[in-house]
Amino acid sequence: MFVTMRAVVQRVSECSILINEQEKKSMGWGFLVLLGVEASDQEEDVLYLANKIVNMRIFSDQEGKMNLALSDIGGSIMVVSQFTLFASTKKGNRPSFLQSAKPDIAIPLYESFISNCKRLCTPETNILTGEFGADMKITFTNDGPVTILLDSKNRE
Repeated sequence: MFVTMRAVVQRVSECSILINEQEKKSMGWGFLVLLGVEASDQEEDVLYLANKIVNMRIFSDQEGKMNLALSDIGGSIMVVSQFTLFASTKKGNRPSFLQSAKPDIAIPLYESFISNCKRLCTPETNILTGEFGADMKITFTNDGPVTILLDSKNRE
């Protein structure tokens, strides 16, 4: 079975998250990253995705070409755990999430991803997070729209 850590990266002009109907975090330009962790993922997967995302050049330059990275625009990152990225819809209409990592595996890798993003970004980069396993409501404006799908094993 082909397994991988997955990320959905959306270029946003604004993003906010409400956690458990209480805590609200918000940002302007940057990335909304939905991160899915699979049971066999390891630190190598975290390092690959963090490096790829932090250095991704998908912001428009003065000529309107996608040529600028997060650091070039002074952008932020919102990282949200998303176990549903591993939904299997093979049988019936109710998705199965058996491929998603259990919390004892997923939480340390999710936290490692956040730490590596902080390490790779400039000190000025604001990195916000959801809360693993919490009820979250995310509101964002996808700029472009630009949405990039990444996985740590299929490095196209």
